Amino acid sequence: MTVAVGPPVFAAAVRPTWAAKQGSKDKGSGGMGNMLRVLRNDGDFLRERFRPLSTALGNLLWLRNLEDPRAQVVRRPPSKWPKISHPPGLSGLDLMMADFEALKVYANHLQDTCKVLFMPLPEIYDPEKVELYFSCRPHILAFRITEVFLSFASAAIKLQASKISNLNKHRANLNDGSDGSQYHIGQIVKESLLNLGPTFVKVGQSLSTRPDIIGSDISKALSELHDKVPPFPRTVAMKIIEDEFGSPVERIFSYISEDPVAAASFGQVYRGCTLDGSVVAVKVQRPNLLHVVARDIYILRLGLALLRKIAKRKSDLCLYADELGKGLVGELDYTREAANATEFMEVHSQYSFMLVPKVFMKLTSKRVLTMEWLNGKNPNELLVQSKELVQENGQYLERQTLDTKVQLLDLVKKGVDATLIQLLDTGLLHADPHPGNLCYTPDGHIGFLDFGLLCRMEKKHQLAMLASIVHISNGDWNALVYDLMEMDIVRPETNLRRVTMDLEEALGEVVFVNGIPDLKFSRVLGKIWSVALKYQFRMPPYFTLVLRSLASFEGLAVAADRNFKTFQAAYNYVARKLLYDNSAATRKILYSVVFNKRRELQWQRILLFLRLGNVRSSSYGQSVREDVFETANLILRLLSSKDGAVFRRILMIADSTSLARAFISKEAIVFRKNLSAALADVFFRRMSKAIRGNGALGQYDQQYEEHTFAASQQKETMLGLSSVLSVPLLQAVIEDRRLKVIYYKKLNDVRRDPILMLKVCWSFSTIFMTAAALALHSFLVYWSESYVTSFVPRRFATGVS
Repeated sequence: MTVAVGPPVFAAAVRPTWAAKQGSKDKGSGGMGNMLRVLRNDGDFLRERFRPLSTALGNLLWLRNLEDPRAQVVRRPPSKWPKISHPPGLSGLDLMMADFEALKVYANHLQDTCKVLFMPLPEIYDPEKVELYFSCRPHILAFRITEVFLSFASAAIKLQASKISNLNKHRANLNDGSDGSQYHIGQIVKESLLNLGPTFVKVGQSLSTRPDIIGSDISKALSELHDKVPPFPRTVAMKIIEDEFGSPVERIFSYISEDPVAAASFGQVYRGCTLDGSVVAVKVQRPNLLHVVARDIYILRLGLALLRKIAKRKSDLCLYADELGKGLVGELDYTREAANATEFMEVHSQYSFMLVPKVFMKLTSKRVLTMEWLNGKNPNELLVQSKELVQENGQYLERQTLDTKVQLLDLVKKGVDATLIQLLDTGLLHADPHPGNLCYTPDGHIGFLDFGLLCRMEKKHQLAMLASIVHISNGDWNALVYDLMEMDIVRPETNLRRVTMDLEEALGEVVFVNGIPDLKFSRVLGKIWSVALKYQFRMPPYFTLVLRSLASFEGLAVAADRNFKTFQAAYNYVARKLLYDNSAATRKILYSVVFNKRRELQWQRILLFLRLGNVRSSSYGQSVREDVFETANLILRLLSSKDGAVFRRILMIADSTSLARAFISKEAIVFRKNLSAALADVFFRRMSKAIRGNGALGQYDQQYEEHTFAASQQKETMLGLSSVLSVPLLQAVIEDRRLKVIYYKKLNDVRRDPILMLKVCWSFSTIFMTAAALALHSFLVYWSESYVTSFVPRRFATGVS
């Protein structure tokens, strides 16, 4: 699907590039800006001149010239030279043959060592092969460890100096609720990560989406890593494109922009045009990225191994580094990302509001990815526009601000739905759900970008996550613990009673307004996270991704609407899924919401459940009474429709006596009045049809319809109903054959209680008598209007009127 409205702007490109930001600063500084521009151009010129020398030194340092792509290492050579001792008593020829055997062993050892030296770095992450590769390059590790240590030591010194110098300022900021010191810490950490290269930038980007761990101020500072990564030179990017396709760039693309429109940690994007005229986004990988990422992951692995020995942990902490290594190295193969994008598009093609750019496979390789150019705005850009326009004066700008906020909230609602679709329906999750990988198109679609990693969920985990959302919204913490067990988060040996008590203590203060937690998702997440750390919960990849995605969307929404509730937005989708998905697993979750242990319907919960599930079709200006009638109409609509199988099954298995007591209760008097009105309309139509069948009233069809509408309004007034249920829906429910089976079954069950059966019969007799009286009244009025006026002379009738 292609969006082509207005001038094309790549979604990731809406963020100002590093060079563009620098240029805008220079323009505003006059002569100083010109001098800085000249110095920067001179620096770029010198770097270009000395780039071949720098590349040669880098190859020499990494021993890349010795690497042979065909070299394979079958086994790891011993770290020490072999020790060979001759048996005593050898002399002459035997001693010489023993020496030859010893030389052969030494030669084999040297050959195995050289094989390791000639072995290239594997393109698919393998911890053993990576360890072999760097065992011959200890100087690389020593230089990098020193660099990392000095960078963080410098950051620590800056933090300490800043803490001492700004102590008074920090105290002053505490009074207005802000924490500038935390944001300053985030800025220092951000600069350190930028200086340490792509791997650390990637780690910082992941941390920026977890404010529950590092705090909101530090998260805000690290989020700048998504759009403030300096690009690498264009000449290097063009050289990579030519090396990948074996042709000059002019023979591949008719146009490529001079400057990158976006620069990320692992690559940068250019706007281009294919030879057939298609506008595309060309993503080019940074040079020598595989060696840099593998080196940093291996150093992290060494650090975790040392930490395991010091802390005497039984679990293998190196597995965390290996998992990170597989993910990051996997992102370096753009053919894999292209396959992921295609799979994601095919799986979610039925959801029209989710947009995935098309991949040009013929123009894609391991280090170059060509995709369709999307028109749209980045969520951060919408956020900035809504804030900037508020500061201006003028009616047009205020209206534009409102439109921007509406777009931002629409993006958030669709983003939450898209996250839940991936989580609960398809089981295929976008693994990097930060705002930089999303865009909002002019026609209201949400576009997804960057498919380096996808996460796949098991069906049992999907159902457990669905149940957990329901149980959190209902405040059922005991059931939530079992949901966490099903998701493989709580360890089997954990004391579940203590976990439940801690969750109740942490979340017991949560206030529920209209049945949903009146608290930010990030705060609820933080409370659950504190319990998780205490009991050492496991965090599966899909769980972390969902939390990151929902927390990120909530941050965007709260900036535009402080009253936005993530739980309500999520519960809308969950309610619709449970209402319309007739599978056994989802029915089990639904029954836990609407039934108690005695199979009695919990009407408060079911009405709340339906109201939240239907909240999008309700207007915010409705009264509570109107909202209840709208929910009741939804029930009637479900009962008589094809999609009402789930609800009809609920009525079938519900306790009959509880339904009967609910029917004859004082709270149901409005329903009984509406039922009388519906039956009266049925009786009236049948009486009129019986007479009209003789042809006597055939000329009064239009008058009949008008009278039917007027009579329905008159019945509302007579019964004292300010809002009524839909009469056609009630008629459909009364006449539905499937529901008649349920009615007869419930009446047979109620017969076991004679007193209750007598009360039900009395209620029904009252309803029928009221309906008959109303129908007779309507019929007499209709007959008098139809027949009496027909016998009055035309002149007299005209004079009377």
